Amino acid sequence: MTQQFYVSPEQLMKDRADFARKGIARGRSVVVISCEDGIALVAENPSPSLHKIGEIYDKIAFAAVGKYNEFESLRQAGVRYADVRGYSYDREDVTARGLASVYAQSLGAVFTAEQKPFEVELAVAEVGSTQAEDHLYRLTFDGSIADEHSFVVMGGQAERVSAAIDQGWRASLGFPEAVRLALNGLAPAPDAEEQAKPLPARALEIAVLYRHSEETRGTRRAFHRLNDADITALLA
Repeated sequence: MTQQFYVSPEQLMKDRADFARKGIARGRSVVVISCEDGIALVAENPSPSLHKIGEIYDKIAFAAVGKYNEFESLRQAGVRYADVRGYSYDREDVTARGLASVYAQSLGAVFTAEQKPFEVELAVAEVGSTQAEDHLYRLTFDGSIADEHSFVVMGGQAERVSAAIDQGWRASLGFPEAVRLALNGLAPAPDAEEQAKPLPARALEIAVLYRHSEETRGTRRAFHRLNDADITALLA
């Protein structure tokens, strides 16, 4: 009779966490920034159809890094949760905090019970009527949830990007300035003798949750995704 190898729970959790972190770090970064006009969501993403940023409900958006099939299944589950809750109760009962709690439970259950954890990191953003009422939640692969302020950076070289954005962030930033700040952080680190090269529009995915705008007037929706022409005009 063969004897199974024993692995301590502490070592098992550590191995799973290291595995998930390595998978997330291989992805390109995503930045979510609260600004005067709303909440800007900026991702380095050359794919025109496999989105890292999406709309969940009226004033709630979703951003993710990691394995596409895993975070896309979570995004779809979040849309179903929001639709059912809004229909069963009231649209105002659908909040980013409630959605983040559901995501945290799902990620935590997979991390502890399944053999392989999700290689994803998520951000759930809800725009408020004022900047002080904006909500940014960051969720990691093990179900940990953090209530962030001002901005969230996930994936890739997150520490370097976060440090660059922290130096330039201020509450009075407009949407164009917030996007440029995010792109300055996302730009590859230059060599000693070269300047940092800006990312082309086709390599970017940009969306915004407008606080008040003609784009969303007359509707409940605050989410607006920019196409390549919009991004080029914005950065010109």
